[in-house]
Amino acid sequence: MPSFKPLLVVAGVGKGGGTGAATARAFAKEGYSIALIARGADSLKSLEDELRASGVEATAFRSLPTNMSLYDPPFKRSVTDTQPSNTVSAQPSTTPHTGINGGFAFAKEVISEYKNNEIDNTDGLGKRGVLIFTGATASVRGNTTTSAFAAGKFALRALSQSLAKEFGKDNIHVSHAIVDGAIVTPQGREQFNNPPIYDSQDQSLTPEGISAAYVYLAKQPRSAWTWELDLRPAHEKW
Repeated sequence: MPSFKPLLVVAGVGKGGGTGAATARAFAKEGYSIALIARGADSLKSLEDELRASGVEATAFRSLPTNMSLYDPPFKRSVTDTQPSNTVSAQPSTTPHTGINGGFAFAKEVISEYKNNEIDNTDGLGKRGVLIFTGATASVRGNTTTSAFAAGKFALRALSQSLAKEFGKDNIHVSHAIVDGAIVTPQGREQFNNPPIYDSQDQSLTPEGISAAYVYLAKQPRSAWTWELDLRPAHEKW
């Protein structure tokens, strides 16, 4: 069997300064080709250009997370171009509508492609692919101002757990990462007037720290897969 370069598909790149972009950079360093999906054309182009300038095979796709059909072109084109043997995907969400509909649509495309993959034993992991959902504190606990957000995150967590149980037998590794705390991003610094907490890795999460955890999940052997990680800074008080 030929050995193909693995592919990372990131759904939800945002403005290029958060978890999605950091995950793309982290997996690029691991030798992955990169496919980027987001609603903002400018941030997509900027990150695509950055990755390509460093020698990475990267392609950006502008899409909307609420329409299942819009995920089809990125997957069909990226799979045709790179022929991945093991794809890792990250999926953030916002409201209940985009959270569960976008998550379901994305998972449908990912798992459909994975089931066509041969089991990859070149690294001893024996996986057809990895699907990672990004959650939040609201995935497990609602609060006074999180009614819509928590509903979507609860649903996404349940979806990921169901998929993990259903498709583990197919050597498809599904994970859910609870991000429990403030993530340091340029947009967050601007929105919240650069709070002191953002300068302390003891009190806030960095996108690079989160992406390192995603690389760890991708490299787990099939004898000990993690479904859920709870990521939080050392001095977190939520």
